[in-house]
Amino acid sequence: MTRDLGLLLARSATGAGLMAHGAQKAFGWFGGPGPAGTAGFMESLRFSPGARYAALSASGELAGGALVTLGLGGPLGPATIVSVMTVAAATVHVKNGFFAQNGGIELPALYATAAAALAMAGPGRLSLDTALHLEVLWDERLAWAAILGGVAAGAMALSQRQPAQPEPAPASHDGAATKDAPAQSHAPTTA
Repeated sequence: MTRDLGLLLARSATGAGLMAHGAQKAFGWFGGPGPAGTAGFMESLRFSPGARYAALSASGELAGGALVTLGLGGPLGPATIVSVMTVAAATVHVKNGFFAQNGGIELPALYATAAAALAMAGPGRLSLDTALHLEVLWDERLAWAAILGGVAAGAMALSQRQPAQPEPAPASHDGAATKDAPAQSHAPTTA
């Protein structure tokens, strides 16, 4: 029973934390930016249209967190968390190093690792999957497939980012190049 209580605690902390982050994005709860603020943030990360990616991020955190908390749906919830945290780590946190106090990858790494560990361990007896006799969903092969699928889904989401736009070079008042920058072309560009 101690193992099952431990898994329930781990599922609850991991899932509830992710649901709170999702609620910040989806509803503006807990001091979060809400849908409009999250959409603008997604645009700044080169995910366009921002509103679609904001909804995907919020729903991934809400759904993944709920599934993990309830111990429902086999390793689908952990896979969703791994996917969302892969994107968060790569787009926002990795450039800031490891520690959370500096905006680093510590928090997304902890959430993703906890989710992967829960996928491997299964939900325990204090879960809806056990109550509904769906333990078969926690097969070891399915757990590994879910973890790898979560990483792959995160990588696929990252591939959808718009290319970075180069910074415009400063020019003098007459349009000629400054000492440190080349002349600006006024020819139209194509994508």
